[in-house]
Amino acid sequence: ENGMNRKTLTELGGKYAFHSFSFTGLCVFSSGLLVGTLDAVLDSTSKVAPFRILHQTPDSQVYWSIACGASREEITEHWDWLEHNVMNILSVFDSNEDITSFVQGKIRGLIAEEGKGSFTKEEDPEKFREGLMKFERCFGLPEQEKLVTYYSCSYWKGRVPCQGWLYLSTNFLSFYSFLLGAEIKLIISWDAISKLEKTSNVILTESIHVCSHGEDHYFSMFLHINETFLLMEQLANYAVRRLFDKETFENDLVLHDPLQITKRGLENRAHSQQFSAFFRLPKEETLKEVHECFLWVPFTHYNAHGKMCISENYICFASQDGSLCSVIIPLREADPANRGVNISTKGKRAFRFTEVRDFEQLVTKLRIKCNATSSPQHINTEVAGSSASDSPKDFDEVPSKIDLRDNSKTVSTEALMTVYHPQDAENLDPKMLKEKMKEQSWNILFFERGHGVSMFRTKKTRDLVVRGIPEALRGELWLLFSGAVNDMASSPGYYTELVEKSLGTCTLATDEIERDLRRSLPEHPAFQSDTGISALRRVLTAYAYRNPQIGYCQAMNILTSVLLLYAKEEEAFWLLVAVCERMLPDYFNRRIIGALVDQAVFEELIRVHLPQLTDHMMGMTFFSSVSLSWFLTLFISVLPIESAVNVVDCFFYDGIKAILQLGLAVLEYNMDKLLTCKDDAEAVTVLNRFFDSVTNKDSPLPPAVQQGSNLTDAKGDHPKVDITDLIRESNERLLINFFLILFQLRVVSQDVKFSPNDLDELYELFKREHFLSCYWNVNSPVLEHHDASLPYLEQYRIDCQQFRVLCHLLSPWSHCANRDSIALWTFRLMDENCHGLINFKQFSCVLDTMYNGSFTDKLKFLFKLHIPPAFTEVESLSPSKGVDLSKEELMHFSQLNVLVCSLRLFIYFCQIGKGKVDIQAYLKQWQDELLKKEENIKDLPRMNQSQFIQFSKTLYNLFHGDPEEELLYRAIAVVTSLLSLPATTEVSAESPQKGQKEGSSEQTEGNGAQSLRKNHEWSFAFEQILASLLNEPAFVRFFEKPHEIKTRIESAKNLQLKARTRV
Repeated sequence: ENGMNRKTLTELGGKYAFHSFSFTGLCVFSSGLLVGTLDAVLDSTSKVAPFRILHQTPDSQVYWSIACGASREEITEHWDWLEHNVMNILSVFDSNEDITSFVQGKIRGLIAEEGKGSFTKEEDPEKFREGLMKFERCFGLPEQEKLVTYYSCSYWKGRVPCQGWLYLSTNFLSFYSFLLGAEIKLIISWDAISKLEKTSNVILTESIHVCSHGEDHYFSMFLHINETFLLMEQLANYAVRRLFDKETFENDLVLHDPLQITKRGLENRAHSQQFSAFFRLPKEETLKEVHECFLWVPFTHYNAHGKMCISENYICFASQDGSLCSVIIPLREADPANRGVNISTKGKRAFRFTEVRDFEQLVTKLRIKCNATSSPQHINTEVAGSSASDSPKDFDEVPSKIDLRDNSKTVSTEALMTVYHPQDAENLDPKMLKEKMKEQSWNILFFERGHGVSMFRTKKTRDLVVRGIPEALRGELWLLFSGAVNDMASSPGYYTELVEKSLGTCTLATDEIERDLRRSLPEHPAFQSDTGISALRRVLTAYAYRNPQIGYCQAMNILTSVLLLYAKEEEAFWLLVAVCERMLPDYFNRRIIGALVDQAVFEELIRVHLPQLTDHMMGMTFFSSVSLSWFLTLFISVLPIESAVNVVDCFFYDGIKAILQLGLAVLEYNMDKLLTCKDDAEAVTVLNRFFDSVTNKDSPLPPAVQQGSNLTDAKGDHPKVDITDLIRESNERLLINFFLILFQLRVVSQDVKFSPNDLDELYELFKREHFLSCYWNVNSPVLEHHDASLPYLEQYRIDCQQFRVLCHLLSPWSHCANRDSIALWTFRLMDENCHGLINFKQFSCVLDTMYNGSFTDKLKFLFKLHIPPAFTEVESLSPSKGVDLSKEELMHFSQLNVLVCSLRLFIYFCQIGKGKVDIQAYLKQWQDELLKKEENIKDLPRMNQSQFIQFSKTLYNLFHGDPEEELLYRAIAVVTSLLSLPATTEVSAESPQKGQKEGSSEQTEGNGAQSLRKNHEWSFAFEQILASLLNEPAFVRFFEKPHEIKTRIESAKNLQLKARTRV
């Protein structure tokens, strides 16, 4: 009726109809368009599938959708399956209703079986399966791509919102919309995102901003925008970690298998990470429960509103009413709950939680947890009073765990500062009096808020940290605020065992440690003696033994030496663990990825807060080069030691935010002087003089140890700046909002003639192809052979299969019939090391030859493709495919070069073992091969008969479709005839004359046979072919014809993923 052609294929019991939709007429087209639009907005199926199979019970107006397909071939496959598996069974039923019930049950059973492993973890399996089908149909990604979740939202194209669906999968962010005939399809890989943030403006109250390759994308109208943004952050982090943190990623069983990633799992993971980071708990802690409640705060006499968070080993509370109150209760210190939700620690402090939902069940769970974690061997480290009878002195009277369990003579049990600078209680100068006043302020805080892990942490705690922690309490509070006290309590005796195992080991890390020991605070008396040096050696060696992936990195010695001044040796070790593995992850390794990412955040903050400084400096390289040492050493390397320890105080309390705030404060303080600098060197001098002028007027350290006092006296023209004032200003004036920002590395090579923009686009395509190989193949050879120590230009590598994909997309000769063979030979030519992988520099040089090379360069390139080691006989195993090669065939032929190289190396070493090869001559030959001299055309090997025939075939294929095709074919025929004529003449001239006597000796017969074989295998030099082709103008015009790569690059951007899937 509605212009719809219906074709009924068959009927058996029930009625099956095969629908093929073709709309005719303007009215019908409009209604179909409206239906498609409403489906896109209100339903997740978007456009209706063009082919469907329906089941109808006779005398019923209800049609049941059995199958749908995007093409006639697909729906026909479904129909054939139904004929063989369903229709032959329907004859056993007596009624039409039974047939309908059976068909419904059969189809639903198939759906349930298909989604048994994939959808059982989803909240609504049927709805998720429907979204998955649409995701696969719309974007055509490989089957291995795992859809995590999807949301309805609006995508802003200019000022027009387009309603559609946002799909979040393991490797891509995808969006699809079909509105009034306009289809929008967007696919962005997570590793290509440079900025991800939540924004709001006049038009968009709340939206998610995604920046990729310089393009901004805005998504809004989410039902739960916070949940969506959280998942997007997790997936972006997942993609980057998989590519850059291979070792950690492989140890994570969930992330290592993309099929195990689910929306619920990512949400739980994100909440656990935030929980551990906020409370500075071990990263193994998993958040189990969250309860909204009130906590009674005794020193302010009011109930703080917040959330109680429970993990396997901790009960934590954080206020949400602006009071900045937080509490950490280790279950090892907690007694079983009594009545209500009252938790008391073994230090006699009670915590009262009220208005907790289902508190009876919670109390039961907590009582079980407390009984499971309590240990009779535990030694109390917390005595904090809630009554007047308790005093902070009790804390010091309790023996520490280190003193009782550490009987090893090699481990120091005292902080170096207490040994080399003991406080004189009798002679108190003004600075020491002020230091005692600081200690008294902290004692009052301990009396009111508790002492130890379970103390109340409030705004007053932070204010005291900003003023500087007293020397006597610094090590203890560093241990507390960093969370290292929890690591140490959970691993008693671990450090002593580690020291015993690591002593005497000899590795690259220990060699580097020995080299840097004397460079660690050499001006401090503690490190001018064997006591301090030995303690530093033990801590660094033990950590290198514990974490061989990091081992030892420069800057760790500077940080550890400061830790040893204020903490006992074992405490310093656990502080180092907290810094390297939790607070500054990925800082101390070969690639310092964490430091580079934080530097990118720092640069963005400079753009926001100090735009005039950004405009003056033009580029941001100055800030990144100057600030790297700030991040790696926490300002210890640039500030005097008495000032730097105050920065470390703030770092252990606030984390990396304290370093970013201080960095901005330093630049703002020197703004006027930096704006007058003419170059980077002058700006560096300004900052160095500023750091020399920073002092700590309250430091009780003796003048011999202080670095700032001597320097500033010599440079009196620079005003002194107190570190406490600088930190306070950085906290009060600079409010920092963090967002995810990832950096993209740009590569510009001087070996090619491409423009910087074209080269940058090529690099993005090459890098994306490298990443695509890592998406769906857990054991990718690219990941297995990844070497992070190489320059970034050489870190990204692709195999022959990936190179073929890029060749099809970018090569000006991709129309050639034997393009697969050309891609294979080109890859073998570039794979000089026989690794089966090539880097971007090799790839760009080949493309540059194809596009920008001269006539001689292009011809020489083609010549080299048809001689060893590049050339190999290629023949597809599937005649139906013609000259196209399967992936298996392509990889087989590409690996032949690797096998030949290995065989040659084996023969060489075998001959060396037999004494047949001069080692010095072999090494000299090897060295000459490594020296990359300019290649002379006279040095090229000669081309034999079979290679020349294949060379001619390739030229024929290249000329196909050219406007001068006839002229080119004629020219190549002439050249082939001319080249083969002298060879034939030479064969005839060299053949034995008729009647000539045969030699009698065996040597003469051998020479004759060898000469005969040579005559049949005639060959050409490159100069002969070049000279012949230069005489043909059509040849010269063809190879000198310019090709534009920009259009190829733009096309490749859109087709790269599809081309890879197709191949």
